[in-house]
Amino acid sequence: MAKTANSPKSFESAIAELESIVQEMETGNITLEQALEHYQRGAGLLKYCQETLQAAEQRVLQLENGVLAPLDNPEDRRSPE
Repeated sequence: MAKTANSPKSFESAIAELESIVQEMETGNITLEQALEHYQRGAGLLKYCQETLQAAEQRVLQLENGVLAPLDNPEDRRSPE
């Protein structure tokens, strides 16, 4: 994932920008050209987020030696009533 001048600073900042874009587009108070620019930026941010999540998943798989361990169910830890 190469960073460019337009790349978000982090996954969280990309999500925040996506939310802002969606809110602005939902208002309907933008021109068609602005909507197209927002759509293009949003598509780029979405791709960045997907790649970031995929990289995180790969790291987890490596940490778990290729096998994801099941998470504990909090109810399993409760004492019987």
